[in-house]
Amino acid sequence: MKFLKYGATVALVTASPAIAQGDAAAGEAAFRQCVACHVVTTPAGDTVAGRAGRTGPNLYGIAERLAGSVDGFRYSGALEALNGAGIAWTEDNFVAYVQDPSGFARDATGNGGARSSMSFRVRDEADARNLYAYLAQFAQ
Repeated sequence: MKFLKYGATVALVTASPAIAQGDAAAGEAAFRQCVACHVVTTPAGDTVAGRAGRTGPNLYGIAERLAGSVDGFRYSGALEALNGAGIAWTEDNFVAYVQDPSGFARDATGNGGARSSMSFRVRDEADARNLYAYLAQFAQ
């Protein structure tokens, strides 16, 4: 019976839009650290956040998106493994990843040698949650 209850909860969460726990306005300020590598560009080509950062993937629609799934972006082996494992950018996964990219990849994939190409770390969990809240506004 617990399995059915759990399954119903998962279906509800994946069918609903992401509701972030952080402060989107504070996340916008925190995003200034990310613009050197990332941009938020709509499918129509309009840049809604960031500048010309192309080192990292476009973060438009990242909330609940499958990790390593931006078409045309060349991901590290660690992100490809996250994708293959079906890991999505839930708020908790996103927060854990941006605080320790390689550590998250190792834990999530079970590969002790996994290394993410993202070297920057968000030190404060509240800042990471605020970033997710900010980026969750830009949904597909």
